[in-house]
Amino acid sequence: MSFGSFEQGASHQPMSEINTTPLVDVMLVLLVIFIITAPLFHHAVPIDLPKVDAKRLDDRPRIVAVAIDALGRVSIDGSAVTSSELAQRLGQAAAADELPELHLRADRATRYERVTEILAEAQRQGLTRIVFVTQPPP
Repeated sequence: MSFGSFEQGASHQPMSEINTTPLVDVMLVLLVIFIITAPLFHHAVPIDLPKVDAKRLDDRPRIVAVAIDALGRVSIDGSAVTSSELAQRLGQAAAADELPELHLRADRATRYERVTEILAEAQRQGLTRIVFVTQPPP
């Protein structure tokens, strides 16, 4: 039994045309729904805010840049530091009002042990926001 025309004398070939009427109906219903709901996405209460002269707040966090070269020497914000100075400088940064981000740049030849020492010292001093700075491949 095949579907097609209702004529009895016609051949019994299946109908090869697609009925697009239901697809158009669904599309029109969706269009109407989107037209009705689109204004609701931008619903705001009008408020007359006061006008003041104030300094704009900086959304970017303060950054402490720590670099480790291939020999394991450490520098903070471009100046070389010893292990005791490292602890002191990280402690000063953590004591600030706003907790800074620690951006750690390590040479690829740096021993993993040296990197973990720096991370452990940062954690001891209270710095928890740590970013590993890398370069994308060419």
